[in-house]
Amino acid sequence: MRAAVLHGVGEPLTVEDVELDDPWPHEVIVRTAACGVCRSDLHFVDGHYATAFPVVPGHEAAGVVEAVGSEVRYVSPGDPVIACMSVFCGRCAHCTGGRPYLCRSPEVRRGSGDSPRLRLSGQPVVQLYELGAYAEQMLVHESALVKVRPDMPLDRAALIGCAVTTGFGAVTNTAQVSPGATVVVIGCGGVGLSAVNGASIIGAGRIIAVDVQQAKLDQARTVGATDLVDASTVDPVEAVLELTEGGAEFTFEALGRRETVEQAFRMLPPGGVATVIGMVPQGQMVEVHAADLLDEKVLQGSNMGSNRFRVDMPYYVDLYMEGRLKLDEITSRHIGLDGLNEAFDEMRGGSVGRSIVVFD
Repeated sequence: MRAAVLHGVGEPLTVEDVELDDPWPHEVIVRTAACGVCRSDLHFVDGHYATAFPVVPGHEAAGVVEAVGSEVRYVSPGDPVIACMSVFCGRCAHCTGGRPYLCRSPEVRRGSGDSPRLRLSGQPVVQLYELGAYAEQMLVHESALVKVRPDMPLDRAALIGCAVTTGFGAVTNTAQVSPGATVVVIGCGGVGLSAVNGASIIGAGRIIAVDVQQAKLDQARTVGATDLVDASTVDPVEAVLELTEGGAEFTFEALGRRETVEQAFRMLPPGGVATVIGMVPQGQMVEVHAADLLDEKVLQGSNMGSNRFRVDMPYYVDLYMEGRLKLDEITSRHIGLDGLNEAFDEMRGGSVGRSIVVFD
């Protein structure tokens, strides 16, 4: 099968023929229909997060089941599915404690001593996030998949696999924003726009979008933002404190930058909650004033929107089909595998909207 392979930090991805192993008893082969171009993959391409090489990136994906292992009961060939990096075992302390998105059980992954799922010229190839979705097919554990209704367009379903689940889920699952609350979202890429849209859907009273690009702020308005702050022209913390007369109850950082995480915390009033959605590069430290903690200000992270994806994703699909989840508005264009390097270059430059790799 054709796949986009990364051989080293900063190198361009190359489209190559990669060998796919046969599925193990609890594994599934999915014919990839679409995969979003997400900054989470770019972090590995640019070396902000570590991985072994060669590796096939890609994780925001949807497709159709082609083949299943002997013990698979949840899906069957022909089922449309969304893939999720939050593969779960259902038995560990995280899973049984209601936090399956934190599962790290080895039983849903192939170990270093096992035969690899992917090979290139006979050598093992890493699947980033256990998915490796920049490929014509994915070989994944059955617990990395959720079935979706057959009338859902798969190029839009792919965006639910990460951007929506991460952004919307951070609002509803991680922070548990209440109707009428004031919300700030810093960074209006795919994840940030999904957070804005989610806050609007659940009835937040005021939703303030912060970015340095007017085009992204305009997009935020179309998905539910009530106020816009151009951080290229004003101090975003001062602007938010003035707009809210003292701070927003909930702030969300969707860029993965140390300075914007610190800004999100400084925008809080006493008792406020700042949630970090973005992937701050490994090794960087964030500073807050310790005295602010005495005012019960909270700085927390969110892992993939604290999802229960087999519950959450079908709900998001229904919201899209009802016209409430604005996936069309955050999509920019379709590309092929050979367009990934250009798409990543555009993302580095602050491109507007989500590019989606589509397969014939």
